[in-house]
Amino acid sequence: MKRKQPTYNTYRCKGINNAIALLDSDRFQIVEVCIARLSAASKNKMVNQMISGCKVNYMDKDQFYKKYPDKKSQGISIKFSGQLTYNALPNFEDSNDVCLLALDQISDPQNFGQIIRTSECAGIDGIILPERRSVSITSSVLQVSQGSFCNINIIKSKNIKYTIKELKQNGYWIVGIENSIESKLWYDFNLKGKIGFVFGSEGEGIRPVIQKYCDLMLTIPMNGKINSLNISATVSAMLFERNRQILKSK
Repeated sequence: MKRKQPTYNTYRCKGINNAIALLDSDRFQIVEVCIARLSAASKNKMVNQMISGCKVNYMDKDQFYKKYPDKKSQGISIKFSGQLTYNALPNFEDSNDVCLLALDQISDPQNFGQIIRTSECAGIDGIILPERRSVSITSSVLQVSQGSFCNINIIKSKNIKYTIKELKQNGYWIVGIENSIESKLWYDFNLKGKIGFVFGSEGEGIRPVIQKYCDLMLTIPMNGKINSLNISATVSAMLFERNRQILKSK
């Protein structure tokens, strides 16, 4: 009996960076490529080489921008489908230096897209996202990520508490990032090795029930009148501090 092939939702991303990342990936099926004539995308040599074999719809500029009004699209829009998330953690048994992010109730699509982009740039191994009470993966999220979603594992967790517990059982040190008088300074701790960062929602932070599963809480002190960073900025600071420590130790 022939096995039934899984079906996936379709998404749409615009812009040359997103297009190149999608066309270069073997994770996704390209449904359609729409290109505006005489646009930046139509003149891009790499794009023209990579769309060979795809269904391509060339459109006049007026027609294209009427259908896709985003002026940052650079004249290209790609419709695609494929597996964006996984249900199980990747196997990192053979690696001693692994970094995963667990996002506790992040709700803003722009922030999530930026977190995906920052994580890929920082070489992070995966992002853990709760199935419930969390931002969904949408075309808007993927658009903000600028193609970085093609190169990073996003793991859907039915219960983030148990996923964190599983990480701890596999030798990960779980570090929560929270503005708290009990938190230690972010640069005073060894962030190398197997580590799982936990970041909370934009307004509420990490829930107390999740904080109990953290081995350590770290904070980034604020010197201005505003007492908190945007969550995507916080993620960036922590991930690149980890990279700095790794590079310094080599």
